[in-house]
This record gives sequence, structure tokens and C-alpha cells, in this order.
Amino acid sequence: MFASLGALLAAFKLPDLRRRLLFVIGAFAVFVAGLHIPAAHIDKDAMDNLMQQGGNLLGLFNVFSGGAFKKFSIFAMGIMPYINASIIFQLLTIASVRVQQWVREGEAGRRKISQYTRYLTMVLGMVQAWGTLLVLYRSQIIHFGHWVEMIPVAISLTAGTAFLMWLGEQITDKGIGNGVSLIIFAGIAAGLPPDISLTWTYLRQGVHQWYNVLFLVAIFVATIMGIIYVQQGQRKIPIQHAKRVIGQRIYGGTSTYLPLRVNTAGVIPIIFAISVSLFPSTIVQFVTQMLPRSWEEPVTNFVQASGPGGSVWGSAIYFLLVIFFTYFYTAVTFNVPEVADNMKKSGSYIPGIRPGKPTQEYLDRVMTRITFAGALFLGVIALMQYYVRDITGVQTFYLVGGTSLLIVVGVALETMQQLEAHLVMRHYEGFIK
Repeated sequence: MFASLGALLAAFKLPDLRRRLLFVIGAFAVFVAGLHIPAAHIDKDAMDNLMQQGGNLLGLFNVFSGGAFKKFSIFAMGIMPYINASIIFQLLTIASVRVQQWVREGEAGRRKISQYTRYLTMVLGMVQAWGTLLVLYRSQIIHFGHWVEMIPVAISLTAGTAFLMWLGEQITDKGIGNGVSLIIFAGIAAGLPPDISLTWTYLRQGVHQWYNVLFLVAIFVATIMGIIYVQQGQRKIPIQHAKRVIGQRIYGGTSTYLPLRVNTAGVIPIIFAISVSLFPSTIVQFVTQMLPRSWEEPVTNFVQASGPGGSVWGSAIYFLLVIFFTYFYTAVTFNVPEVADNMKKSGSYIPGIRPGKPTQEYLDRVMTRITFAGALFLGVIALMQYYVRDITGVQTFYLVGGTSLLIVVGVALETMQQLEAHLVMRHYEGFIK
């Protein structure tokens, strides 16, 4: 711990890193300030009742927005429309020939994809904002003289999402770490102090028993240890570099290894799965306004049951989504044919495996096996958030045993690793030994 603090102090002594760290801190401050800017006049008591009756899905959505949804601030929609748009374009890289062509174009193609992702984010943000406002208006949680008055509020909510999208991109460019992941991290962390305070108050009042809270803390610590263990887990594939004679000197002939991470995809599969789980509820919120009132309750119950933690089959679907996105994102980020081809061109090979197609098949087989272990771990962790509170009896602490904790720990590790890379380049001791 002291070594980490020393390395952090060393980072602040470097002008470039200090500017990047201060930019991230400033972006977090702007985000927290925006959480308290109201988007419209809302009945707070009615909103509290809705959150209590909304089940795990609304609670999770509120956690990811940093409590902005419950307060109904300009950031109430959070960054999820951008995540949904990114998922759609990730899928289009497989289904669309044009998007595949953009990917092959390199940096110019990535700029096109980013541009259209922003456009799609605005469309999805407006649909989500409008559907949410219609539900709240019909439930008499938010009050307007006429439905037309909802239009500027929907625009302000969409603008809030657009601002968060822009802020995330600025953090990526001018700060340290992935901006979108850090925005989600900030949203989760912003709800941590109120949860701790409320849990402590209930413990003092006797609402929570000390052994329940102690059990919760034990699960909390054990989950953090498990996440760190899996996130840092690697399968090291030995690599032998061929000898090359240049002039009178011999180069190469050394042995290294290719590190294959157990969880190559990081926290992205969880974020994608949550976004897919929330997206149908957004569409249903919009569609139910066109249906008779007698249909509203059955459709709402069906959507809640289909979400994670709502029912056994809903949790099973969520579990399978996590596994699917783990394999999908791993395949996108780690191109096995390209790695095998580069090894062949450079004269490197795996001992006992012939270069070319056999190397590709071997790497694909190993990657499939270790990704399966990582995907199962992510699926279990993702579901724990919906059941740990029922097991422990403590309903006031969301950052435990599941998705939120995985994202917080995963993003913290990734950011620390990036900061360590900057420190190593400047010959400073890093965080991770």
C-alpha cells in the first residue's frame, strides 16, 4: 500500500502525468456536480416508491447513473445509450460488409464508426428519455401542464447523455484510462458514501444485525480478492524466436512467452450484458404508452421478470449474455489468425507446434478454454449482486458481490496498469509488483 502511494506521488511529480490525473479528477468533479442539476419538477416521494417497487433493474440503473435517475437530474439516462450504440456497431462488424470495410481502413475507418456511434447514441438517448418521461408522466411521478412540455426535458436528458459521452472521450484522450469505463466507475462510486451511511444508521438502530453486516463485509472482501485473482490471471505460452545471422552477428534465438489473460475482455461483457438487459425495458416503456391500460401491468411484470434477478429464466438469460459477450469481445480484441501470422512472419514459433495453421489452431483452442473459465467467473459475479442482499439481509449496500464491484475493481486495475506503463516509461517504480 505504501509503495502504491509512493508511486502515485511520483506520478504527480511528473508534469505530463500530473496534468492527466488532475484532468480525470476535474472530470469526476464535473460529473458529480451534474448529478445534482435537476432536469424537471418531480414528486420525490412518488419517485422513491417507484424505485422501491421497480425491482433490481431500476435499482441497478440508478446505481450506474450515480443516483442521477432517482434524483432525476440531467444525467438521469447515464452513459447507457452510448454503450448500446457501441454494442450495435460491434455486432455490425460481423454482420455488415460496409462496417467491416471501415474497420480495415484503419484510423480513418475508426473515425467513421465513432461518428456514426455518436449519431446512434443521440437517437437511442432520445428514445430512452421520451419513453421514461411518458412512463413517469402517466404514473403522475412527474408533472406537466401538457405533454408538449416534456419535449425540452427529453432534449435536456439526451444532452446530458451526449455530454457524458463527450466527457468520456476527453478522459480517454487527455486523462488516463478508458473514459467511458471511468464514467461508469464514477457513477458507482458516487453512490457509495450514502450506502455506507445508511447501512451504518440501520445497524445502530437495530434494523440490521451485526452478524449480517459482518457476513456482507466477508463476501465483499472475498469477492474483491477473487476478482483481482482472475483479472490478473494469465496463461503463458512459451515462444521461441529463430536465430538470424546479420553480418557477423547472430540475433534472436531467445525464449519469451505470450501472455493470454483469463479475462481478456475485462469488464466490457458485464457492461454490454447490462445494456442489453436495460434496452428492452426502454422500448417497452415507450410501447406501453400506445397500449390499453389493462396491458400495462402484465407487460411491466414480464419485463421485470425477464431482467436479471427478476426470475430464474431472466437470470439464466443474463448469465448467457455475459458468456456470449465475453467470447465475442475476446474474439474482437485478440485476433488469433493475425497473431499466428505475425509469429510466422517474424520467425517465432511455439515449441512442439508448427508455424501457420497448427499454431492458429493451438492458440484458438487454448484461448477458448481459458476464456470459458473467465466467462463462467464473470457470469457468477454478475448474478451475485441480485442474490447477496437477500442472503445477507442487508438491502442498503449495492456495491457488493457482483457487477458494480467487478466494474469498480476492474476499472481501478486497468487504470493503475496504464498509469504504471507511463511510470515505467519514465523509469519510475509502478504499482504492480
